[in-house]
Amino acid sequence: MRSADVLTAVDTGLWQWDHATGLVTLDTVAARLMGLPPRPTTLSETAMRGRVHVEDWIDLHRVAGMAAAENRTAEVRFRVMARKGHLLRTLRARIRSKGDNGDFALSGLIEEVEEIPCEEGRRSGDWRLAREAFLLDAGRALAEARTTGEVLRVAGRLALPGFTPNGLVVFGTEGERLCVLGYHGYPVTTPEDEARVKRLFRLTVGSNYPAAEVIRTGRALYIHSPAEYERRFPEAWQVVRGFGRKSWAYLPLIAGGRTLGAWLAGFPDRVSFTPDERSVLTTVARMLAQALARTHTLESERELSADLQHTMAPLGNPEVPGVQITTRYVPTGGGLQIGGDWYDVIPLPSGRLALVIGDVQGHDVRAAAIMAQLRIALRAYASEGHRPDAVLSRASRFLCGVSTGTDPRFATCLYLEVDPRTGTLDVARAGHPDLAVRLPDGSTALRPTAGGPPLGVIDDWAYPTTRISLQPEEVLLMCTDGLLETGGHDLHTGWIRLRAILESRPVEDLEKLADSVVEAVHGPSSHRLTGPLTDRREDDIALVMLRRPAPLGARALRRTVLTVDQAEPARIAEARHQLAGLLRDWSDPEQVDGAVLMLSEMLTNVLVHTDSDAMVVAELSGPMGERLLRVEVTDTSDELPHRREPGELASSGRGLLLMESLSDAWGVDPRGDGKTTWFELGEPAPAADAAGGPDGAVESIGLAESLGAADSLAPRAESAPSRPGTAEAARVVTYLPGEPVRAADLTPPGGGNGSVPSSTAVNGTPTRTSTD
Repeated sequence: MRSADVLTAVDTGLWQWDHATGLVTLDTVAARLMGLPPRPTTLSETAMRGRVHVEDWIDLHRVAGMAAAENRTAEVRFRVMARKGHLLRTLRARIRSKGDNGDFALSGLIEEVEEIPCEEGRRSGDWRLAREAFLLDAGRALAEARTTGEVLRVAGRLALPGFTPNGLVVFGTEGERLCVLGYHGYPVTTPEDEARVKRLFRLTVGSNYPAAEVIRTGRALYIHSPAEYERRFPEAWQVVRGFGRKSWAYLPLIAGGRTLGAWLAGFPDRVSFTPDERSVLTTVARMLAQALARTHTLESERELSADLQHTMAPLGNPEVPGVQITTRYVPTGGGLQIGGDWYDVIPLPSGRLALVIGDVQGHDVRAAAIMAQLRIALRAYASEGHRPDAVLSRASRFLCGVSTGTDPRFATCLYLEVDPRTGTLDVARAGHPDLAVRLPDGSTALRPTAGGPPLGVIDDWAYPTTRISLQPEEVLLMCTDGLLETGGHDLHTGWIRLRAILESRPVEDLEKLADSVVEAVHGPSSHRLTGPLTDRREDDIALVMLRRPAPLGARALRRTVLTVDQAEPARIAEARHQLAGLLRDWSDPEQVDGAVLMLSEMLTNVLVHTDSDAMVVAELSGPMGERLLRVEVTDTSDELPHRREPGELASSGRGLLLMESLSDAWGVDPRGDGKTTWFELGEPAPAADAAGGPDGAVESIGLAESLGAADSLAPRAESAPSRPGTAEAARVVTYLPGEPVRAADLTPPGGGNGSVPSSTAVNGTPTRTSTD
């Protein structure tokens, strides 16, 4: 008897489905069971799908693809629907599929079975909902994992719906050796456990072990019972028998057509591994493989980034007596996490120290390459002994040469030379954010400096140099814009955030202070300090901090130093703002306005009536409520102040009136190469009705300009009490208000250059010799 006759006798049909051609072939019995005329029939895949319930067609397609991937026989049930939409019958198909999930061809048997009861159908629907929810949660957790360790932790906590495994292992390969990447539910506490694991680690891809076979063949392997495990893999059974599992599923981890390893799910009870259960396991294995491939790529990129950063970064901060230095670099640009930010600390032949920080345009490999070249060029120019302005000019010319072509780049840079002994800073700036200084009293202020365009924009630009002074216990901070703008900030709001961080941390441990700054800007706590520009891209962060520890017993001062060049009269406004910031907590706001006004008069007098630059030194000393402000303006001119009598309509000549009425003491100290004009103010006791503020300061400055900002100065008689602890000078020169300057007093003993001698008091402060 033929096989066809036997199948017809038991009402079983034959069918074939070629997914590549989209054709389904049915014999006579199969055609009748599908509701077609009882004769051999070939119909399209679309026509076949129209006769099968939509949910069952999806399951049929899934099971066929899974059977092809695993090269095994599968069984599935599906409902045949009549043309009017009612259920015709329920069929069971046993299929053998070949090919892969996307292009398979199957053949098998179909027969009619009893309809699934409603209660069982509802349970099946609930299981499908649980499966979908589980797969969504697992997919989300695996997609958020950024490292291999995180992926393995997610895999170890997977709770499969209805058949939860209690042992999970992820296998990988190192050459021909099989290795365990991670595991869960396999306690290794006893020497026997360690011995079993060591035996497992010695396995190779060619070993007779289920995971090795899955990696070799790329097909899943399901073991239903311990007896089956022992029969198929007797050597491996001696290793795994002690863990007490009853069923095992080994699935290949395939991504991009390449087998990365294998995933083992061990179950404490017998599992039949139905098509639905195998579908869930297969889906999880695919998601796990994709996650491992992605994190492997990310970790390779991070390793490459770390190697590049280590290669291009300075070898370390030199030990310099008298100063403390710390640096930080945080790559946050995405991709390879390399960018154009850099810093450098360069010992100079003169014994000084150069600090450099900069940012090359872009966040790609080209930006990193240009940064490396520029850093080397800057180090070379600095080591040759060039001044800061010359170093930046040469660096700009160099960058113009190396960044030509279709993708030119520019770079911002802040370069300064530090004298560790005196704290003098010579600063040159090329389009970079200004530096900041944390003062000994805990407050923080910006130090505006003269600057020019970014490097690489103009090849022959002459960058100006600004000289400022860093006092003991002051902390200098240089950073790239990433430290300010990360978290959706602009430069203004970013500076407000940074100032609050600096003022709330101690400075004795500079390393901890730098970590606190980076953590507050880039770490988890930074999410509480987001700015208004929430769509701003994250940027690299470079940070350099320098501190001058104070000698033991030294008194903490608040001090600022600034130079104003003849070619930059606009810096007078910067000097006014710095002095106002120095006096931000002064008890009398009207005195603050007066001090700002007098400083403006003194600087304007130097720029208008001399050919030299002006250096401003403002110092605030003493306890709160009893502080003394001393402001000095030094120039190299020998021209002495003289009194003028301006008329009612004169536009200048009234500066002397301001100095006499606003200061507690003022004077002129001659020096070998010029003179220093100064004034002092003593802080009054705080008054409850004190008035003033920023608006008043602006109005006073405007008044000074209306009275004549280019007025000359003359000494006055009234002065503040002397401060003890300093040596006396040669002579005392005092004048009453309105008294003209005497020619005899303008000539030093024995001749000289005609400058006014110093007064006998602390720092040249004249003592009171008369009263009003």
